Amino acid sequence: MKIVLIGTVSSSIFGFRKLLLQSLVKGGHEVYTFTTDLTPELQKRAKDELGVHAEKYQLARTGMNPLIDIKNALQLRQLLKELQPDYVFCYFAKPVIWGTLAAWSAGVKNRYGMLEGLGYYFTDDPNRNSIKKRLIRRIQVGLFHVALPFLKGLIVLNPDDKKDLLEKYHIRIKNVMVLGGIGLDLDEYAYSQPDISKIRFIFVGRLLAEKGIIEFLKAAEVIKVEYPGVEFVVLGNPDPANAGSVDPLYLDSLVKQGTVIYPGSVPNVAEWLADSSVFVLPSYREGVPRSTQEAMAVGRPVITTDVPGCRETIVDGENGFKVSAHNPTPVAEAMQKFIEKPDLVLKMGLRSRELAVQKFNAVEVNQRLAYFLELQ
Repeated sequence: MKIVLIGTVSSSIFGFRKLLLQSLVKGGHEVYTFTTDLTPELQKRAKDELGVHAEKYQLARTGMNPLIDIKNALQLRQLLKELQPDYVFCYFAKPVIWGTLAAWSAGVKNRYGMLEGLGYYFTDDPNRNSIKKRLIRRIQVGLFHVALPFLKGLIVLNPDDKKDLLEKYHIRIKNVMVLGGIGLDLDEYAYSQPDISKIRFIFVGRLLAEKGIIEFLKAAEVIKVEYPGVEFVVLGNPDPANAGSVDPLYLDSLVKQGTVIYPGSVPNVAEWLADSSVFVLPSYREGVPRSTQEAMAVGRPVITTDVPGCRETIVDGENGFKVSAHNPTPVAEAMQKFIEKPDLVLKMGLRSRELAVQKFNAVEVNQRLAYFLELQ
Protein backbone atom coordinates (compact mmCIF):
# COMPACT_ATOMS: atom_id res chain seq x y z
CA MET A 1 0.00 0.00 0.00
CA LYS A 2 0.97 3.62 -0.49
CA ILE A 3 0.23 5.41 2.79
CA VAL A 4 0.34 9.14 3.57
CA LEU A 5 0.46 10.49 7.13
CA ILE A 6 -0.54 14.15 7.41
CA GLY A 7 0.46 16.03 10.55
CA THR A 8 1.85 19.39 11.59
CA VAL A 9 5.43 19.68 12.87
CA SER A 10 8.26 17.50 11.63
CA SER A 11 9.44 16.67 15.13
CA SER A 12 6.51 14.25 15.37
CA ILE A 13 8.11 12.11 12.63
CA PHE A 14 11.00 11.16 14.91
CA GLY A 15 9.17 11.47 18.22
CA PHE A 16 5.62 10.23 18.46
CA ARG A 17 5.46 8.54 15.03
CA LYS A 18 8.86 6.84 14.74
CA LEU A 19 7.88 3.31 15.74
CA LEU A 20 4.62 3.46 13.79
CA LEU A 21 6.44 4.55 10.63
CA GLN A 22 9.06 1.85 11.08
CA SER A 23 6.38 -0.83 11.51
CA LEU A 24 4.57 0.32 8.35
CA VAL A 25 7.79 0.28 6.31
CA LYS A 26 8.67 -3.14 7.72
CA GLY A 27 5.23 -4.32 6.60
CA GLY A 28 6.20 -3.54 3.01
CA HIS A 29 4.22 -0.32 2.61
CA GLU A 30 5.44 2.79 0.80
CA VAL A 31 5.11 5.52 3.41
CA TYR A 32 4.95 9.30 3.03
CA THR A 33 4.74 11.96 5.74
CA PHE A 34 3.41 15.47 5.13
CA THR A 35 4.44 18.16 7.64
CA THR A 36 4.49 21.95 7.59
CA ASP A 37 8.03 22.80 8.66
CA LEU A 38 10.12 20.22 6.83
CA THR A 39 13.76 21.06 6.09
CA PRO A 40 16.09 19.29 3.61
CA GLU A 41 18.05 17.90 6.57
CA LEU A 42 14.95 16.36 8.16
CA GLN A 43 13.79 15.08 4.79
CA LYS A 44 17.09 13.22 4.31
CA ARG A 45 17.05 11.93 7.87
CA ALA A 46 13.50 10.57 7.44
CA LYS A 47 14.61 8.67 4.36
CA ASP A 48 17.92 7.40 5.79
CA GLU A 49 16.74 6.49 9.30
CA LEU A 50 13.12 5.48 8.77
CA GLY A 51 12.82 4.70 5.08
CA VAL A 52 9.92 7.14 4.57
CA HIS A 53 9.38 9.92 2.05
CA ALA A 54 8.95 13.25 3.84
CA GLU A 55 7.16 16.09 2.03
CA LYS A 56 6.25 19.65 2.99
CA TYR A 57 2.76 21.11 2.65
CA GLN A 58 1.00 24.34 3.61
CA LEU A 59 -1.20 24.60 6.71
CA ALA A 60 -2.06 27.59 8.88
CA ARG A 61 -1.58 25.77 12.18
CA THR A 62 -3.06 28.43 14.46
CA GLY A 63 -5.00 30.75 12.13
CA MET A 64 -8.77 30.77 11.64
CA ASN A 65 -8.94 32.42 8.21
CA PRO A 66 -11.25 30.18 6.11
CA LEU A 67 -9.95 31.49 2.80
CA ILE A 68 -6.38 30.54 3.68
CA ASP A 69 -7.50 27.14 4.99
CA ILE A 70 -9.50 26.39 1.83
CA LYS A 71 -6.60 27.51 -0.38
CA ASN A 72 -4.20 25.24 1.51
CA ALA A 73 -6.65 22.34 1.36
CA LEU A 74 -6.92 22.70 -2.42
CA GLN A 75 -3.12 22.62 -2.70
CA LEU A 76 -3.05 19.50 -0.52
CA ARG A 77 -5.75 17.93 -2.69
CA GLN A 78 -3.54 18.45 -5.73
CA LEU A 79 -0.56 16.82 -4.00
CA LEU A 80 -2.69 13.81 -3.12
CA LYS A 81 -4.12 13.53 -6.62
CA GLU A 82 -0.60 13.43 -8.01
CA LEU A 83 0.57 10.87 -5.44
CA GLN A 84 -2.60 8.71 -5.55
CA PRO A 85 -2.17 7.01 -2.15
CA ASP A 86 -4.23 4.05 -1.00
CA TYR A 87 -4.49 5.42 2.54
CA VAL A 88 -4.43 8.85 4.17
CA PHE A 89 -4.04 9.04 7.94
CA CYS A 90 -4.34 12.52 9.49
CA TYR A 91 -3.49 13.48 13.06
CA PHE A 92 -4.09 16.65 15.12
CA ALA A 93 -7.26 18.74 14.71
CA LYS A 94 -6.57 20.94 11.67
CA PRO A 95 -4.96 18.18 9.57
CA VAL A 96 -7.87 15.90 10.47
CA ILE A 97 -10.36 18.51 9.23
CA TRP A 98 -8.64 19.82 6.11
CA GLY A 99 -6.60 16.71 5.32
CA THR A 100 -9.73 14.58 5.39
CA LEU A 101 -11.60 16.92 3.04
CA ALA A 102 -8.59 17.11 0.70
CA ALA A 103 -8.22 13.32 0.65
CA TRP A 104 -11.93 12.81 -0.04
CA SER A 105 -11.96 15.32 -2.90
CA ALA A 106 -8.77 13.73 -4.29
CA GLY A 107 -10.50 10.37 -4.45
CA VAL A 108 -8.54 8.57 -1.70
CA LYS A 109 -10.75 5.67 -0.58
CA ASN A 110 -9.23 4.90 2.82
CA ARG A 111 -9.33 7.99 5.05
CA TYR A 112 -8.55 7.81 8.78
CA GLY A 113 -7.95 10.42 11.45
CA MET A 114 -6.64 10.62 15.01
CA LEU A 115 -7.36 13.32 17.58
CA GLU A 116 -4.73 13.21 20.33
CA GLY A 117 -6.80 15.42 22.61
CA LEU A 118 -9.38 18.09 21.88
CA GLY A 119 -7.04 20.99 22.55
CA TYR A 120 -7.28 24.37 24.21
CA TYR A 121 -10.75 25.32 22.96
CA PHE A 122 -12.32 22.30 24.67
CA THR A 123 -10.30 22.70 27.88
CA ASP A 124 -12.05 23.96 30.99
CA ASP A 125 -10.23 26.96 32.43
CA PRO A 126 -12.21 29.20 34.81
CA ASN A 127 -9.83 32.08 34.15
CA ARG A 128 -9.87 31.94 30.34
CA ASN A 129 -13.31 30.76 29.13
CA SER A 130 -13.79 33.86 27.00
CA ILE A 131 -16.46 34.61 24.41
CA LYS A 132 -13.78 34.26 21.72
CA LYS A 133 -12.83 30.83 23.02
CA ARG A 134 -16.46 29.65 22.98
CA LEU A 135 -16.96 31.06 19.48
CA ILE A 136 -13.89 29.31 18.07
CA ARG A 137 -15.00 26.06 19.71
CA ARG A 138 -18.34 26.35 17.89
CA ILE A 139 -16.56 26.95 14.60
CA GLN A 140 -14.32 23.95 15.21
CA VAL A 141 -17.31 21.76 16.05
CA GLY A 142 -18.96 22.90 12.83
CA LEU A 143 -15.88 21.93 10.83
CA PHE A 144 -15.77 18.54 12.57
CA HIS A 145 -19.42 18.06 11.54
CA VAL A 146 -18.40 18.66 7.94
CA ALA A 147 -15.17 16.62 7.83
CA LEU A 148 -15.48 13.65 10.19
CA PRO A 149 -18.32 11.87 8.35
CA PHE A 150 -15.90 11.46 5.41
CA LEU A 151 -13.58 9.34 7.55
CA LYS A 152 -13.59 5.57 7.44
CA GLY A 153 -12.50 5.60 11.07
CA LEU A 154 -11.48 8.00 13.84
CA ILE A 155 -9.11 7.32 16.73
CA VAL A 156 -9.26 9.18 20.05
CA LEU A 157 -7.04 8.54 23.03
CA ASN A 158 -9.52 8.63 25.89
CA PRO A 159 -13.26 7.97 26.35
CA ASP A 160 -13.95 11.55 27.50
CA ASP A 161 -12.91 12.94 24.11
CA LYS A 162 -15.38 10.62 22.40
CA LYS A 163 -18.13 11.71 24.78
CA ASP A 164 -17.34 15.44 24.84
CA LEU A 165 -17.02 15.81 21.07
CA LEU A 166 -18.75 13.10 19.09
CA GLU A 167 -21.60 12.26 21.46
CA LYS A 168 -22.24 15.73 22.89
CA TYR A 169 -22.40 17.39 19.48
CA HIS A 170 -23.99 14.41 17.66
CA ILE A 171 -21.25 14.16 15.04
CA ARG A 172 -21.76 11.32 12.58
CA ILE A 173 -18.80 8.99 12.34
CA LYS A 174 -18.78 5.41 11.09
CA ASN A 175 -16.15 3.85 13.31
CA VAL A 176 -14.45 5.15 16.47
CA MET A 177 -11.57 3.59 18.40
CA VAL A 178 -10.44 4.64 21.88
CA LEU A 179 -6.72 3.87 21.68
CA GLY A 180 -5.68 4.82 25.20
CA GLY A 181 -2.28 6.37 24.40
CA ILE A 182 0.07 6.32 21.42
CA GLY A 183 2.67 4.39 23.43
CA LEU A 184 6.46 4.54 23.51
CA ASP A 185 9.59 2.42 23.17
CA LEU A 186 9.92 0.80 26.59
CA ASP A 187 13.58 -0.01 25.93
CA GLU A 188 14.31 3.67 25.35
CA TYR A 189 12.61 4.49 28.66
CA ALA A 190 13.96 1.67 30.83
CA TYR A 191 13.12 1.32 34.52
CA SER A 192 15.60 2.79 36.98
CA GLN A 193 15.30 2.77 40.76
CA PRO A 194 15.01 6.29 42.14
CA ASP A 195 17.32 7.66 44.80
CA ILE A 196 14.98 8.45 47.70
CA SER A 197 17.67 10.07 49.83
CA LYS A 198 16.76 13.32 48.05
CA ILE A 199 13.23 14.00 46.82
CA ARG A 200 12.95 15.80 43.48
CA PHE A 201 9.68 16.63 41.70
CA ILE A 202 9.71 17.18 37.92
CA PHE A 203 7.35 18.87 35.46
CA VAL A 204 7.73 18.24 31.70
CA GLY A 205 5.65 20.08 29.13
CA ARG A 206 4.89 23.36 27.43
CA LEU A 207 4.91 26.14 30.01
CA LEU A 208 1.27 27.08 29.53
CA ALA A 209 -1.45 27.64 32.10
CA GLU A 210 -3.58 24.77 30.77
CA LYS A 211 -0.67 22.38 31.36
CA GLY A 212 -0.76 23.20 35.08
CA ILE A 213 2.62 24.91 35.27
CA ILE A 214 1.29 27.65 37.56
CA GLU A 215 -0.09 25.10 40.02
CA PHE A 216 3.25 23.27 39.98
CA LEU A 217 5.22 26.45 40.67
CA LYS A 218 2.86 27.66 43.41
CA ALA A 219 3.01 24.24 45.09
CA ALA A 220 6.82 24.35 44.87
CA GLU A 221 6.83 27.71 46.66
CA VAL A 222 4.69 26.31 49.47
CA ILE A 223 6.72 23.12 49.91
CA LYS A 224 10.08 24.93 49.85
CA VAL A 225 9.16 26.90 52.96
CA GLU A 226 8.78 23.76 55.09
CA TYR A 227 11.11 21.43 53.20
CA PRO A 228 13.97 23.52 51.79
CA GLY A 229 15.97 20.45 50.72
CA VAL A 230 13.33 19.25 48.28
CA GLU A 231 14.03 20.05 44.61
CA PHE A 232 11.74 21.04 41.75
CA VAL A 233 12.68 20.71 38.07
CA VAL A 234 10.86 22.30 35.12
CA LEU A 235 11.54 21.07 31.57
CA GLY A 236 9.97 22.86 28.61
CA ASN A 237 9.70 26.20 26.88
CA PRO A 238 7.33 29.13 27.38
CA ASP A 239 5.33 30.40 24.41
CA PRO A 240 5.32 34.21 24.48
CA ALA A 241 2.73 34.34 21.66
CA ASN A 242 0.27 32.40 23.82
CA ALA A 243 -1.75 34.36 26.39
CA GLY A 244 -1.52 31.42 28.78
CA SER A 245 2.27 31.22 28.72
CA VAL A 246 4.05 31.40 32.07
CA ASP A 247 5.34 34.83 33.05
CA PRO A 248 9.10 34.62 32.35
CA LEU A 249 9.85 37.14 35.10
CA TYR A 250 7.99 34.99 37.64
CA LEU A 251 9.83 31.85 36.52
CA ASP A 252 13.17 33.67 36.55
CA SER A 253 12.56 34.89 40.08
CA LEU A 254 11.92 31.34 41.28
CA VAL A 255 15.13 30.17 39.64
CA LYS A 256 17.14 32.96 41.32
CA GLN A 257 15.57 32.13 44.69
CA GLY A 258 16.56 28.48 44.28
CA THR A 259 12.94 27.31 44.31
CA VAL A 260 13.12 25.61 40.91
CA ILE A 261 15.77 24.23 38.56
CA TYR A 262 15.06 25.28 34.99
CA PRO A 263 17.32 23.97 32.19
CA GLY A 264 14.68 24.76 29.54
CA SER A 265 13.97 22.21 26.83
CA VAL A 266 16.41 19.28 26.86
CA PRO A 267 17.09 16.41 24.42
CA ASN A 268 17.62 13.80 27.17
CA VAL A 269 14.29 13.84 29.01
CA ALA A 270 14.64 10.19 30.06
CA GLU A 271 17.84 11.01 31.97
CA TRP A 272 16.16 13.89 33.81
CA LEU A 273 13.24 11.63 34.70
CA ALA A 274 15.67 9.02 36.02
CA ASP A 275 17.31 11.67 38.22
CA SER A 276 13.95 12.66 39.71
CA SER A 277 11.62 11.10 42.24
CA VAL A 278 8.06 12.03 41.28
CA PHE A 279 6.49 13.31 38.05
CA VAL A 280 3.89 16.07 38.35
CA LEU A 281 1.42 17.19 35.66
CA PRO A 282 -1.49 19.29 37.00
CA SER A 283 -2.93 19.74 33.49
CA TYR A 284 -6.49 20.88 32.73
CA ARG A 285 -7.04 18.38 29.89
CA GLU A 286 -4.97 15.99 27.77
CA GLY A 287 -5.32 13.22 25.20
CA VAL A 288 -3.16 10.77 27.11
CA PRO A 289 0.02 12.72 27.92
CA ARG A 290 3.22 11.33 26.43
CA SER A 291 5.29 12.88 29.22
CA THR A 292 3.38 10.93 31.87
CA GLN A 293 3.81 7.71 29.91
CA GLU A 294 7.57 8.33 29.80
CA ALA A 295 7.73 8.98 33.54
CA MET A 296 5.75 5.82 34.29
CA ALA A 297 8.00 3.73 32.05
CA VAL A 298 11.09 5.00 33.88
CA GLY A 299 9.38 3.98 37.12
CA ARG A 300 8.26 7.22 38.65
CA PRO A 301 5.04 7.79 40.57
CA VAL A 302 2.73 10.46 39.23
CA ILE A 303 0.77 13.37 40.66
CA THR A 304 -1.80 14.47 38.11
CA THR A 305 -5.29 15.88 37.84
CA ASP A 306 -8.60 14.06 37.68
CA VAL A 307 -9.39 15.36 34.19
CA PRO A 308 -9.79 13.76 30.74
CA GLY A 309 -6.59 12.10 29.56
CA CYS A 310 -4.68 12.53 32.81
CA ARG A 311 -6.95 10.21 34.78
CA GLU A 312 -6.14 7.42 32.29
CA THR A 313 -2.57 7.32 33.63
CA ILE A 314 -3.37 6.97 37.32
CA VAL A 315 -4.68 4.26 39.58
CA ASP A 316 -5.15 6.53 42.56
CA GLY A 317 -3.15 5.39 45.56
CA GLU A 318 -1.30 2.72 43.54
CA ASN A 319 1.05 4.56 41.16
CA GLY A 320 0.42 8.08 42.41
CA PHE A 321 -2.32 10.50 43.35
CA LYS A 322 -5.11 12.21 41.47
CA VAL A 323 -5.81 15.79 42.51
CA SER A 324 -8.37 18.43 41.54
CA ALA A 325 -7.44 20.85 38.77
CA HIS A 326 -6.88 24.63 38.96
CA ASN A 327 -5.64 24.49 42.56
CA PRO A 328 -2.04 24.27 43.84
CA THR A 329 -3.06 23.22 47.37
CA PRO A 330 -3.92 19.55 46.61
CA VAL A 331 -0.77 19.34 44.47
CA ALA A 332 1.32 20.46 47.44
CA GLU A 333 -0.52 18.05 49.74
CA ALA A 334 0.22 15.13 47.41
CA MET A 335 3.88 16.18 47.25
CA GLN A 336 4.04 16.21 51.01
CA LYS A 337 2.94 12.56 51.16
CA PHE A 338 6.00 11.51 49.17
CA ILE A 339 8.30 13.74 51.21
CA GLU A 340 7.11 12.31 54.53
CA LYS A 341 6.95 8.69 53.25
CA PRO A 342 9.75 8.33 50.66
CA ASP A 343 9.19 4.57 50.45
CA LEU A 344 6.07 5.45 48.45
CA VAL A 345 8.36 6.64 45.67
CA LEU A 346 9.77 3.13 45.28
CA LYS A 347 6.49 1.27 45.72
CA MET A 348 4.40 3.47 43.46
CA GLY A 349 7.21 3.81 40.94
CA LEU A 350 7.28 0.04 40.43
CA ARG A 351 3.52 0.09 39.91
CA SER A 352 3.92 2.87 37.34
CA ARG A 353 6.34 0.71 35.36
CA GLU A 354 3.92 -2.23 35.50
CA LEU A 355 1.09 -0.07 34.17
CA ALA A 356 3.30 1.39 31.43
CA VAL A 357 4.19 -2.13 30.25
CA GLN A 358 0.52 -3.13 30.29
CA LYS A 359 -0.89 -0.04 28.59
CA PHE A 360 1.78 1.94 26.73
CA ASN A 361 3.99 -0.55 24.86
CA ALA A 362 4.23 1.07 21.42
CA VAL A 363 4.70 -2.29 19.69
CA GLU A 364 1.32 -3.50 20.96
CA VAL A 365 -0.33 -0.10 20.44
CA ASN A 366 0.84 0.02 16.81
CA GLN A 367 -0.46 -3.51 16.23
CA ARG A 368 -3.90 -2.42 17.44
CA LEU A 369 -3.67 0.70 15.31
CA ALA A 370 -2.71 -1.25 12.18
CA TYR A 371 -5.61 -3.64 12.78
CA PHE A 372 -8.06 -0.73 13.07
CA LEU A 373 -6.66 0.79 9.87
CA GLU A 374 -7.16 -2.59 8.18
CA LEU A 375 -3.46 -2.84 7.37
CA GLN A 376 -3.13 -6.32 8.89
